[in-house]
Amino acid sequence: MPSSDFLTILSKSTVYPETQEYGFEKLKLSVSDLPMLSCHYIQKGLLFNNPPLPIESLLALLKTALQQTLSYFPALAGRFTTDSDGSVHIDCNSAGAEFIHANADMICIRDILSPVHVPASVKKFFALDGVVSYDGHYKPLLAVQVTELCDGVFIGCAVNHAVMDGTSFWNFFNTFAELSRGSNIITKQPDFRRNYFGDSSAVIRFLDGSPKVTFDEYAPIKERIFHFSKEAIQKLKLRANSILPMKKTKIIDEADLMGKENQIPIGNGNITSVGEKRFKNAVSKIHSETESIVDTLEPTLWRSVTRARKLAPSKMATFRMAVNCRQRIEPRVDPLYFGNAIQSIPTVAATGDILSRDLRWCAQELNRNVIAHDNAKVRGCVEEWEKNPRCFPLGNFDGASMTMGSSPRFPMYDNDFGWGRPLAIRSGKANKFDGKISAFPGRDEMGSVDLEVCLAPETMAGLELDMEFMQYVS
Repeated sequence: MPSSDFLTILSKSTVYPETQEYGFEKLKLSVSDLPMLSCHYIQKGLLFNNPPLPIESLLALLKTALQQTLSYFPALAGRFTTDSDGSVHIDCNSAGAEFIHANADMICIRDILSPVHVPASVKKFFALDGVVSYDGHYKPLLAVQVTELCDGVFIGCAVNHAVMDGTSFWNFFNTFAELSRGSNIITKQPDFRRNYFGDSSAVIRFLDGSPKVTFDEYAPIKERIFHFSKEAIQKLKLRANSILPMKKTKIIDEADLMGKENQIPIGNGNITSVGEKRFKNAVSKIHSETESIVDTLEPTLWRSVTRARKLAPSKMATFRMAVNCRQRIEPRVDPLYFGNAIQSIPTVAATGDILSRDLRWCAQELNRNVIAHDNAKVRGCVEEWEKNPRCFPLGNFDGASMTMGSSPRFPMYDNDFGWGRPLAIRSGKANKFDGKISAFPGRDEMGSVDLEVCLAPETMAGLELDMEFMQYVS
């Protein structure tokens, strides 16, 4: 079996759905799925303490649960197929998902959690490394790798990004954990209706064969998890509230909590969070601004990274945010819609303005674009894309860009497989470049946030010396 200096692949097998009666055979990729064909697979995983059962029993448990999960998510056991007209579908043919057992018993939990920067060893905990989503025509759409550590276990999932976004990914992961705990039914049934612009006739033509990623995969980057406690975020909220009295205009419902827009509004316009006030009616419609991370962490990070990059004042800098469109369009899409239902919102400003103006100005610029991304804007972006179908250009092409993905509202720590909550969330090397940021919930308390920040080494060094940012890091 293949091995590296510290990790050995002990076995690989194919896991098939427990049942093959799905009610559908193919799922057409939507206008939000197709741009992801040039992206790497999503690679996210969870670190756990050692489970109280032998490894053979653990593997059998997880394989059985995965079989059951694939019966609810049959697309993940399929492969891509392209019709003669260029349309790409997920063929739910039960070709199976990959299941890998690896051993890295020279690595301990502290070796993952203690270093300031995320160690390179974490990248080996994921399968399908370097594979782009288009390769799902002949590669598995899902691979689960279970890696034994000296005092723990890591469960890493690699999923085709043209098949699902973060909302769908964590619904899958939650279901996998739920069935591993012995549940007979799942609490969140995915919605396979292709009603997110599913009737589009747009196709992408790849004249040179399969697409390639749009950034340099081998450029050196440093990666660090910056933790922000609830108290630190409250301080930032107070600062933002004193400078950003903006009217709430967005409409969401409780079911959108798995997505990216899920604050609770209060009448005076102040920023608050889900942990401070619960919805009383799950189906009632409420007015809301975007997440507090947009009002607090993002503008602070934008300013500090821009300062660390030492850009010319006239250089235009871009901050992109991935947003969940399920509840932004009319008619609304089910919050558990399976697939990609995301768009990227860019905010562009001169470096001189970002650094010379105050945090209020940066927050307003970001906030304005997010709030304005309504039904008309979403549909306008789709119409523009259909005129020129293309893959999404990930990367930092001009040295002045940042891209924010994931969400601290995703239920990542709800993944209890039967022996306790995860200790940490980590990701592989997929889709990482200078300026890629991912937001995770903090583990220690509701309301805390972790930012996974990937930067060029010299920029990371500058950020770590920037007190406007680092004073809130714990």
